[in-house]
Amino acid sequence: MSEIQILEMTMSDQKNEQTPETSENEVLVEETTQVVEEVVEKKETPHDDFDWTLGSKNKTPYTPEEEEKYMNDYVATLTSLGESEIVDATVKTISDGDVILDLNYKSDGILSATDFRDRPDLKPGDTVKVYVESLENDKGQLILSRKKAKLLEAWDALVDSHENGTILKGLIVSKTKGGLIVDCNGLETFLPGSQIDIKPIIDYDQYVGKTMEFKVVKINEAIKNAVVSHKALIESDLAEQREIIIKGLEKGQVLEGIVKNITDFGAFMDLGGVDGLLYITDISWGRISHPSEVLELNQKLQVVVLDFDENKRRISLGLKQIQPHPWDTLDEEIKEGSVIKGKIVNIEDYGAFLEIIPGVEGLVHVSEVTWSNQPVNARDYFKLGQEFEAKVVTIDRDERKMSLSIKQLSADPWDKIDEKYGVGSQHTGVVKNLTPYGVFVELEEGIGGMVHISDLSWIKRFSHPSEFTKVGNNIDVVVLDINRDSRKLSLGHKQIEENPWDTFEKVFPEGSYHDGVVIKREEKGAIVQLPYGLEAFAPGRHLRKEDNTLPEVDETLTFKVIEFNRDDKRIIVSHSRYLNDIKKEAEVSMDNEKKQERKKVDKVIKKQQSSIEKTTLGELDAFSQLKSQFEQEGRDALKAEAKKAEVKKEETKKAEVKSEEPKAEKKEDVKPDDLKKIEGIGPKIASILGDSGYETFEKLSKAEPDTIREILLEKGGKRYAMHNPDTWPAQAKLAAEGKWDELKKWQDELDGGK
Repeated sequence: MSEIQILEMTMSDQKNEQTPETSENEVLVEETTQVVEEVVEKKETPHDDFDWTLGSKNKTPYTPEEEEKYMNDYVATLTSLGESEIVDATVKTISDGDVILDLNYKSDGILSATDFRDRPDLKPGDTVKVYVESLENDKGQLILSRKKAKLLEAWDALVDSHENGTILKGLIVSKTKGGLIVDCNGLETFLPGSQIDIKPIIDYDQYVGKTMEFKVVKINEAIKNAVVSHKALIESDLAEQREIIIKGLEKGQVLEGIVKNITDFGAFMDLGGVDGLLYITDISWGRISHPSEVLELNQKLQVVVLDFDENKRRISLGLKQIQPHPWDTLDEEIKEGSVIKGKIVNIEDYGAFLEIIPGVEGLVHVSEVTWSNQPVNARDYFKLGQEFEAKVVTIDRDERKMSLSIKQLSADPWDKIDEKYGVGSQHTGVVKNLTPYGVFVELEEGIGGMVHISDLSWIKRFSHPSEFTKVGNNIDVVVLDINRDSRKLSLGHKQIEENPWDTFEKVFPEGSYHDGVVIKREEKGAIVQLPYGLEAFAPGRHLRKEDNTLPEVDETLTFKVIEFNRDDKRIIVSHSRYLNDIKKEAEVSMDNEKKQERKKVDKVIKKQQSSIEKTTLGELDAFSQLKSQFEQEGRDALKAEAKKAEVKKEETKKAEVKSEEPKAEKKEDVKPDDLKKIEGIGPKIASILGDSGYETFEKLSKAEPDTIREILLEKGGKRYAMHNPDTWPAQAKLAAEGKWDELKKWQDELDGGK
């Protein structure tokens, strides 16, 4: 419990003991009257043998009424004192470290001179405030306190400041967490850091030891504590200045201000009692990422008033408006066709902004970066702060807009495309991108083309170009066609070499036999590698071996070429047909041998019949032996015929069983079309569609896109979901009708059918 609380409780208790009707004078009168009555009683009833009435030494010449009157007059000259009160006292004398105080009471008060250290110039006659602790002690002296009087006075001053707004002075004695400790007439109060000044204060130590003026903004009666503010005094002074400044504001007015605070979106300026906001976009004509790049705290600046709101007390300021707009002072020599230099200050998806001078920018559109028809990603190509040279394409000083071009610094390579990249010329390029339908190759900056997947190899079929090359690899190509409108080249890689299919047609004619290695098994058959690296396809029913099993990968077998399509670069082979041919050759060989034997027998018989000589016993024996030989050969022939009939019957049964298998086997008599000529269809998709019954352009033209999509997902998997078959039936219809020119024109407008 604080001293102030204890003092207040003591004063309250003692005041409660006194009644409102009883004053100190009345108490003194009663005591005096009582003494006189006792004297009178003693006089009437002497307590010893001495006669006090004798003589005149101790005899009072006043009657009781007169004595009472005189006593009342004396008491009236004394000051009325009460305990636990603060009263004024006059310094009577100062001696031997004591200060004698006259309270106009029946006794004087004494205090130590150390209680007046705050009054070094104290002298007799000065008036001071003291606290009455007791009217008299055991020795009949007044008990006073200078310290308690000061504490109670200080608290009353704090309460008055809080209620009435009076200003107090205090000494800042120390720093504490979040603020400062202030001594206000002996009482410690708290000054928060936010209440020191109107601007943020970082260093509190600079205020320790200073005497400042304050207002009390909060008190706590329970714990006798107070919170003071110096900022409140400043704000009250600034309020008047603010009104004066706001009333005199005009748009376009130039004021001097101090940078008070810096944020991400701008800076707050102190205009002498009024705050204004300087937005980041109004700081500089050029682009800046943060106000701190131009401004500093406490920096003095000349700013112009852009707008203000008297009701909301908001003022918008501008710094860049002090200077003329850079477009107004832009060099007149900068015009269309001029080459300028600048740095990248902003990047968007559609291009980048090149700053020539602060406040003057031009747009480099992505289409003006390179002559190449490959799309440019602006965020990958440009970097902030990067310097470029560019050519002015258009400039509008009124609209303050400028379009720039980097690619126009060099000549358009397509102007002389025929001279350097004529049809049939061979070149080496760099693989820039791979798609499911081809390889994009760049021959030089601004010139490139695509190698279709079907033009990668004469003899191998790839399901994806990544099986053949990778991005960044060099590749040799031949220019097949030039499309100036779309600025595209049609390239080929396999055309570097002569078409080997002219030779293959003689080496692998239909009906020829060749050894092949099974290199890949598929659902409908297997890929077989023939001599010279040529790949052929063997349907599943043509892969059966003599034991009716299927061959394993890397197994070598002999195959018969059953189809050779030079135009479609397709070879179909069969191992089962080879086995059938071997059996037929064996049967033919046996028949030939039997015919030779029969001819020999017929020759012997004719020879015998032509003989005119009589037969002898020996001849009869020879004839008998010959007859037995014929009979035996006849029996053997019958057995052979029976065996052949049985084999033929077995083959008939197998044929009946196979005829009940899926209808896809009937395709042997239908010549399939090259579905890869449809934009978006590769070898794998063509195989899937062919196995599903869409092996010709006519059949594919009648298919629904959703049906094709389901087939691709079912038989090819999710990786074929990226293909869009919506245009395939229409393309197939044009192909079936032989409208190849119309089909080619349409395909140039498509993006690979995706």
